[in-house]
Amino acid sequence: MTILIVGYGKMGRMIDQLAAEQGITVAGRVDEGRDEWAPADVAIDFSVASALAANFPKYVARRLPVVIGTTGWTEHAGALKAAAAGAGLGVVASANFSIGVNIFQMVAAEAARLMQAQPQYGAWLHEAHHAAKRDAPSGTALMLRDAMVTAGFDRPIDISSTRAGTIPGVHTIGFDAASDTIELTHTARDRRGFAAGALVAAGWLVGRTGWYSMTDVLRNADR
Repeated sequence: MTILIVGYGKMGRMIDQLAAEQGITVAGRVDEGRDEWAPADVAIDFSVASALAANFPKYVARRLPVVIGTTGWTEHAGALKAAAAGAGLGVVASANFSIGVNIFQMVAAEAARLMQAQPQYGAWLHEAHHAAKRDAPSGTALMLRDAMVTAGFDRPIDISSTRAGTIPGVHTIGFDAASDTIELTHTARDRRGFAAGALVAAGWLVGRTGWYSMTDVLRNADR
């Protein structure tokens, strides 16, 4: 597999490092002031929302499957999905590519499904990240909330955020009633898990068409 890394910040450089360790060829690296649009089997985009919107037509024109780890592009989602469908493009998009986080999402959805029948419990979601993170709540927090709602939880889910220090990422969902509290937490130790998951998604996407999430990748890992 050969990959094109789009967005060469901390995540892009981590993907580059892990690719080298796994024997994956990096065909090019694209960032501001760095234009290496080389042929590849799949692109991994960890740029920013504005760059993704500008670069997506290039993926379409090249019929280049893309793994999207960029967040904050919800307003462009309809247009990007339509363009991908029209081109028969393969896309895996997720707010978080950590395998642990995506399994945590499945657990959160199941907990929400069970709690829907227990109206005495209220729900909340808290996330904490490093001080430099721009979006709050995080894309992962919104992903978890959406999973809980899709699972059938139709009561309010209070969401709060913390931005401090160098926290890689902590997400907690909780349910509270008069007699007890349930908390489920995922804690990231570093960015390596996100990069490793993105490479798994990239390998899975090669040869596929359609729009997928990371949970699709995990649920169909052997297919």
